[in-house]
Amino acid sequence: MKRPFARPGLSPYDAYRQPSAPPRSGAARVTWLGVSTLLVDDGATALMIDGFFTRPGLLRVLTAKIAPRTRTVAECLRRAGVSRLAAVICAHSHYDHALDAPAVCAQTGALLVGSASTANIGRGQGLPEDRILVPETNSPLAFGTFTATLIESVHSHGDRFPGRVDAPLVPPARPSSWATGSCYSILVETGGGAHSLLIHASANYVPGALRGQHADVVYLGVGELGKATAAFRDAYWNEVVVTTGARRVVPVHWDDFFRSLDRPVRPLRYFADDFGATMRFLLDRAAADGVEVAIPVPWRPADPFAGFCEGSP
Repeated sequence: MKRPFARPGLSPYDAYRQPSAPPRSGAARVTWLGVSTLLVDDGATALMIDGFFTRPGLLRVLTAKIAPRTRTVAECLRRAGVSRLAAVICAHSHYDHALDAPAVCAQTGALLVGSASTANIGRGQGLPEDRILVPETNSPLAFGTFTATLIESVHSHGDRFPGRVDAPLVPPARPSSWATGSCYSILVETGGGAHSLLIHASANYVPGALRGQHADVVYLGVGELGKATAAFRDAYWNEVVVTTGARRVVPVHWDDFFRSLDRPVRPLRYFADDFGATMRFLLDRAAADGVEVAIPVPWRPADPFAGFCEGSP
């Protein structure tokens, strides 16, 4: 019997941790910064997916209002080596994805990209209209050497904060104020389309939404996947990983986001998820389908396409 407030360990999966990658001219590196916040940088252009560094504790989330801590955001950006960003693209508008996104934009000059709800989060934190973009889905956006496309998706089952942010959201506010809004899978193409990665932050899918899309690497949201049925897990894998032809899966959104990023990352406690069950499923399906599983390490830049031949399918 698993104790609800205990948590699984990471040590059984040490062999799957992504190695660090030194900078290489023109090559994209991805740095995981907890949950589904990802820095994608090729030395000339940098994008951030989501923006969440404040990470308020569980008691505060349950009982109080929350707000971005700009000093924490600045410290995390400095630690990650971020001085400039072309865009911050939010997968959806929950606080664990978008709370700090406007502050990141304010500190780096980035454009805030996302749903109408994400736009209202930006407005509530003082971003001007020319720094906010609500794009059409399936329409490629050029950011220097990257092309990013937002594809319709859906939040995982049991969405705790459904709905939209219909007016500028001025913090502090209750966590539920950061309502879901629209959800996206985010396809990022690099090197003139030589390689592509898909950030799919929530463990759910719109049937057929990714048909015709290709991704070499999927950053796969696995939050609460450990408690899902076997049938749902298989369908999820097939719709996101098999459909896109991915050769590598990097699980994200498994860490306990009530812990500060200056502490070692840990999986969520058993009352919230079962990371061990998730990993057993991922490793079994990956082995059957010839896909690699790589666990990201926070603050460690990694080459998402390491071992792939340039331009190969």
